[in-house]
Amino acid sequence: MNKKFKLALIPFAVSILLSGCSEPSTTDKMVNKVEADAQSVKGFDKGLEVNSVTNIANSAADWQISHLDDLSYIPESHRAKSENPKFWIQASFYIGLTRWAETTDNKDYLRFIQEMAKEQNYELLLDRPYHADDHTIGQTYLWLTEQTGNKEAYKPTQELFDKILANPPKVGLEMLDETSTTQNGAHFEGNCQDRWCWADALYMAPRTWLKLSNVTGDSKYFEYADKEFWASADYLFSDKYGLFFRDSRYFDMKNENGNPVFWGRGNGWVFAAIPLIIDDLPEGHPSRERYIELYKKNAAGLMKLQRENGYWPASLMDPDIVKTPEVSATGFITFGLAWGVNNGILTDEKSKEIVKKGWHAIEEAVEPSGRVNWVQHVGKSPDPVKKTDSQLYGVGAVLLAASEMVKWED
Repeated sequence: MNKKFKLALIPFAVSILLSGCSEPSTTDKMVNKVEADAQSVKGFDKGLEVNSVTNIANSAADWQISHLDDLSYIPESHRAKSENPKFWIQASFYIGLTRWAETTDNKDYLRFIQEMAKEQNYELLLDRPYHADDHTIGQTYLWLTEQTGNKEAYKPTQELFDKILANPPKVGLEMLDETSTTQNGAHFEGNCQDRWCWADALYMAPRTWLKLSNVTGDSKYFEYADKEFWASADYLFSDKYGLFFRDSRYFDMKNENGNPVFWGRGNGWVFAAIPLIIDDLPEGHPSRERYIELYKKNAAGLMKLQRENGYWPASLMDPDIVKTPEVSATGFITFGLAWGVNNGILTDEKSKEIVKKGWHAIEEAVEPSGRVNWVQHVGKSPDPVKKTDSQLYGVGAVLLAASEMVKWED
């Protein structure tokens, strides 16, 4: 029975017991009725909230799945890559979908994910074997192993990661524009992308390595990932602002207003990754407290920057650069903060209000059809956003946020 529904019965039960002793006064009856009504309304509002979250998330997931064969709304420059389930754009959608399917025990979504993964032969992209983006889909394959026991789902990932461990990358973490190259038809933004030298990478790859350790029982995979995660996090995190630079090119960059450039979605990527990693860490892992401390610092930096309308701006330190809503950053950040509240890390009322404002902003961006609007297209910095802009990773962010909001207790 719902806890709040139980509470709603207490005043009624007490009044019944007391009636055997004496007749309640008219005032007592009125007080009991007000108390019972108040408890009933609380429970009813809670039910409406959960139903609303579920409806929004399911409609967003269903809309996206039904449009996987028609991505004409995505700019042509990234449409072909978006159509590939193994590429990070669509793979990021599946991270949200797996989390939502698991949270709600939705077998239809599980079957859909199984069919997709089988069609892809559980393979990763191999043109850039070290590149974090191309490890993203591995999270979904490994999730399937966890859910179904299918060990075939992780074998290609394990094979690739074993090769990386046998020949680990030796580049530094500084991103140099002039070294942007194309190798074997695959694009490298900078010289350092054999390692996790940009913020997005911390969402794409480390959890894949962690899950591989979990399903195989071999700690060597996450030992490598844990070391690489902290090398990058220590390099890119600003203790001054509590935010992540997108990469080393942004350390001293200022925008036209003279403000530092902190990208909303770039921070969203990392802030969403940290709870996902913590949830997958084995009990008693020595890095757990370190991840939680980083989470707290990042949360403190982000909570100060939410706009009055509930969205986080595309340019975190300068909301006037892009004044429109931006849902991918808002979805990832809301997920991370809601997780902190639900897990007892963020306990103050201000944090709870920020989460609720973030979720209501997301609600405003999702059409009744389930289409998710206001999603900045593929990029690496704060760019203009139109209402009609939508992308698969934006839906993934909404599903992540919903997976925590559906557990919300106010």
